[in-house]
Amino acid sequence: MNSFLQDHSGLFLLALLWTLPWKGIALWKAAKLSQKNWFIVLLVVNTLAILDIIYIFAVARKKEESRLAK
Repeated sequence: MNSFLQDHSGLFLLALLWTLPWKGIALWKAAKLSQKNWFIVLLVVNTLAILDIIYIFAVARKKEESRLAK
């Protein structure tokens, strides 16, 4: 396992740099919208930001629009 990380450190760094901003934005939106269950799922599940992007552009956007309509 250690040699795998050493051999592919560039790929690991790229995945980390891709995932962290998306995860940060998704967690921030979930906390801001008081969506505790989504926050926990986004924090625990690592899908290389796929779930985070879906949350940001589908779930959170819909919730924010419904909040603004009130």
